[in-house]
Amino acid sequence: MMGFLKAVAGLGNTILEISRQTGGTALLTLRVLIRISRFQIEKRELKKSLFSMGYKSLPIMIATAFVVGVILVIQSFVFVDRYGMRSQLGYGAGFTIVRELGPILLALMFSGRVGAFTAAELGTMAVTEQIDALKCLGIDPVTFLAVPRFIAMIISLVSLTLVGNATALVSASVMGQFMMDVEQHTFWSSLFEMLTPYDFLISVIKSALFGAIIAVNSSYFGIQSSGGAPGVGVSVNKSVVSSAIAIFVVDFFSTFVLG
Repeated sequence: MMGFLKAVAGLGNTILEISRQTGGTALLTLRVLIRISRFQIEKRELKKSLFSMGYKSLPIMIATAFVVGVILVIQSFVFVDRYGMRSQLGYGAGFTIVRELGPILLALMFSGRVGAFTAAELGTMAVTEQIDALKCLGIDPVTFLAVPRFIAMIISLVSLTLVGNATALVSASVMGQFMMDVEQHTFWSSLFEMLTPYDFLISVIKSALFGAIIAVNSSYFGIQSSGGAPGVGVSVNKSVVSSAIAIFVVDFFSTFVLG
């Protein structure tokens, strides 16, 4: 009986913790959006964030996208060759990369690099009382810290996803010609004949949503850090895990709604 009660208590504590975190991130999102609507944006912090989050992430994101395109063609080789659908390789690769694999995998990579760094940076500021110092100086931490990172992550991830999609498609076309003798003209013709601008718009919408999710989670868990260095590590872990879960959940609903 005691074991059952402990299990129920543990479940209740978990539900309360998830509810608290969900409510906290929702409130932070609302506060950020209110400040953006009032144009309360620290331009210097925004420029710094765009450089560190966007430009410096470009090499690893391009490398990730290149590998995604290559692996996709390798995995598709048996199926495409068996059913004689080599002429549709471009459409199949493009549809998968642009609408699903590109936005999701690049967002997860972005979360691991930028989201974790942001949570650690803000967490260090929290445990060393730098955020309290900002409040004492009359500086709003949300305006100064969260808003620039929110905007920068959305812009950076959308831009990186567009570059990554292009890189993955190029690597897929090269590997398709190397493995399946699919000519470049055939690959790109099937791609542009079947894909529509709406498919690329879905990729942009998803990457913008994923960027917002990563920004809010990393900022929230970073600012809420406590307990010194171990607390910062816990916050980083929570930020990355919660962002990954939220990305898959939002991807499911956005795919269901957008088609």
